[in-house]
Amino acid sequence: MNRRAFLQSLAGSAAALSITGIDGRAQSNQIPSYLRAYESLYREDSHSAALEWFKHAKFGLFMHFGLYTQLERGAWVMLKEKIPVAQYEKLKATFHPDLFDAGMIANLALAAGMKYITVTSKHHEGFCLFRTAQTPYNSYDSPARRDLIGELAAACHKKGLGLFLYYSYGADWHHPYFYSPRAGWKFARPDYASPQPQYMWRKDSDFRIYIDYVHNQLRELLTNYGPIAGIWFDPILGYYARPDLFPITETYALISSLQPQCLISFKQGANGSEDFAAPERARLSIHDFDSILPKYRRTAAEVARRAWQKNQAKHLEFCNTLEPHAWAYVKADDGKHRNAEEVMQMIQSAWNLKANLLLDTGPLPDGVIPVEDVKTLHEVGERLRSLGQRS
Repeated sequence: MNRRAFLQSLAGSAAALSITGIDGRAQSNQIPSYLRAYESLYREDSHSAALEWFKHAKFGLFMHFGLYTQLERGAWVMLKEKIPVAQYEKLKATFHPDLFDAGMIANLALAAGMKYITVTSKHHEGFCLFRTAQTPYNSYDSPARRDLIGELAAACHKKGLGLFLYYSYGADWHHPYFYSPRAGWKFARPDYASPQPQYMWRKDSDFRIYIDYVHNQLRELLTNYGPIAGIWFDPILGYYARPDLFPITETYALISSLQPQCLISFKQGANGSEDFAAPERARLSIHDFDSILPKYRRTAAEVARRAWQKNQAKHLEFCNTLEPHAWAYVKADDGKHRNAEEVMQMIQSAWNLKANLLLDTGPLPDGVIPVEDVKTLHEVGERLRSLGQRS
């Protein structure tokens, strides 16, 4: 019996009953709205039903949104520009996504022929788009007083869309106990000229404080928002540099125990038990691991190869951007986003490989999807419907 089958048999219907709805009340053992077409299989094996749905979903909307959006220079701006932690934290006070409209976003995804939405619940900057008891560094405790994940969960449930929660597991530039660059990965934190007093990590055992924080947040995400289609972990290099620090099996078991149907991805793969591989821009090959990993960590390269080989055999999802390259909104790229013809080429390329396409848009600081992306996505949906490829 594999890990998931064991956890399902252990949890049984009690796990489904323990999921808390988006209104905070316990749900009955009802089928998630996005899996209604798979009711018979769901009642036999909820995880198999979810994976079968995902393979047929084929097209999803990715959204990178956070404090970095206000700076309009992409999601990696804190690291690239070495913005001090205390200075970056001040962005919380000016976080006002007043025009963020979860219902409109869900309708846009449906109009484009998409079946699911993947959103950054926490990116590398450490700011959370959900209400959490683990840190005040979140959207609900900002002046906005918005739980954006809760709003999206409600909209997706209503519209029959699957919701995947992107969670930066392999990097956190804000958490005091994420490991230091000197411990294995140069992007573990920005390369500051002087020590940041907020960073408290001193030895490997300190990292468990971060892991406990992650696990507590996963419990919140998987009990407070109804059925979640999947947890989408990132960045994988943070894991490959120090695989000994991450209790992958424990983390995955926690997710499966809380929501057995919930799919798991960690880019091209951490231990090979993930449900699908999700490389960026469809460029990854088995030969890339020697170049992307530190030369002194050959064991990590072997871990990467094995995980990639297992996961690409299950299912693939390629993630790409409507933006010219960056993840999240970049003002300098206004007017340069990909058009419908380019997106159709991406779709065809992914579908020819029997893979999904996860296409990113970066909302503006006020929460609005860029007009050029809205136009493109509507046109893509019309083209897909005219070809009979989407309902």
